[in-house]
Amino acid sequence: MNAIEVHNLRHQYSERVIYEDLNFSIPEGSICGLLGKNGQGKTTLVNILMGFLKPVGGRCLVLGEDSHDLPPATRTRIGLLHEGHLAYEFMTISQTEKFYRGCYPNWERDVFFNLVEKMGLPHGHKVGNMSCGQRSQVVLGVIMAQNPDLLILDDYSMGLDAGYRRLFLDVLHDFSALGGKTIFVTSHIIQDLEQLVDTMLFIDQGEIMQTGLDDFMGSFHKYVFVNESELSLHKDDIIKGIEQRGDQVSLYSFAEAEQVVQHLTTLGIQVKDLHKVDMTLEDGFIGLMGKY
Repeated sequence: MNAIEVHNLRHQYSERVIYEDLNFSIPEGSICGLLGKNGQGKTTLVNILMGFLKPVGGRCLVLGEDSHDLPPATRTRIGLLHEGHLAYEFMTISQTEKFYRGCYPNWERDVFFNLVEKMGLPHGHKVGNMSCGQRSQVVLGVIMAQNPDLLILDDYSMGLDAGYRRLFLDVLHDFSALGGKTIFVTSHIIQDLEQLVDTMLFIDQGEIMQTGLDDFMGSFHKYVFVNESELSLHKDDIIKGIEQRGDQVSLYSFAEAEQVVQHLTTLGIQVKDLHKVDMTLEDGFIGLMGKY
């Protein structure tokens, strides 16, 4: 069964088309990362899935229900962190727990306090007097204590230092290990997603590509070679991305090295010492999507 299904989704703001015919599904139990440059509609998609925004056309199903008409019982099965780490600043830690406890039938008090107490703050400490990272830990405790079946995290890493980002990853790994839990996440910190997701959605200009992390990292390649002249190459069936710094060129392709060399030769490019190098997910993202 799929936790999320998107069928023929269309949306636009005034004359600007965001999606024309978007289709994808996310199986239950998977960890899916949504990757795209700024302005490609990642947060818009989250808003549509949660029923906060009605699209121009198409249909979205979340946990088997129409996203535009999610019943309360289904909403309690969804944990949402929406663009940052929002919390009620006038509440204390204990007041926060008490407030949210009454909203979720599967609330797990110990989960909340186990996460929050890592900060070493008294339960009477106000949220408004916390750092960004500390607030994020309170929000993470609230989300995890809900014991949701589907976790949607929209740019969870916003404003967090390396330590708190690593804490998020540790908690998400433990959450996923419970079995039957689905995570749908966006983040601008691509290297974090490389440690977390098993499935990825690349979104660009209303088009979407869905792939497994291992499949992508195994089939998409980064090549480097030396060329002393300024290159003017464009994307095509072989070249998916290119960067040049001085005389060193980095080229990204799904093709093997011999095919890349042959293709460049037909374009009149002098290729010297082309070879494949290790590629991070961030490299692959830039190679496929471009810098800007």
